[in-house]
Amino acid sequence: MAKGILEVDEQSFDKEVLSSDVAVLVDFWADWCGPCKALAPGLEEIAQSSNGKFKIAKVNVDDNAGLATKLEVMNIPTMILFKGGQEIDRLVGFMPKAKILAKINSVL
Repeated sequence: MAKGILEVDEQSFDKEVLSSDVAVLVDFWADWCGPCKALAPGLEEIAQSSNGKFKIAKVNVDDNAGLATKLEVMNIPTMILFKGGQEIDRLVGFMPKAKILAKINSVL
């Protein structure tokens, strides 16, 4: 996992995402997902440029199926943007880094 990207699971999700003091973009992914792998480098770059203003977390849906089901993640990659413990926005499918960053910046 790249520096700046936090790997979360069902046990750490509430603490790391819902109780976070900053906005968190959570990427729901799987090892076998081609678009998820294509998205990863852009997310790593965004995470490294965050300067603590927001966090990026990853949830492997194969290892955390209960969490994916609870949050109604039907397709991957799905990125859910949380702020103050609430879902603010949802991005589904591969998207360019600039579009992801624009969504994050819209809630900062």
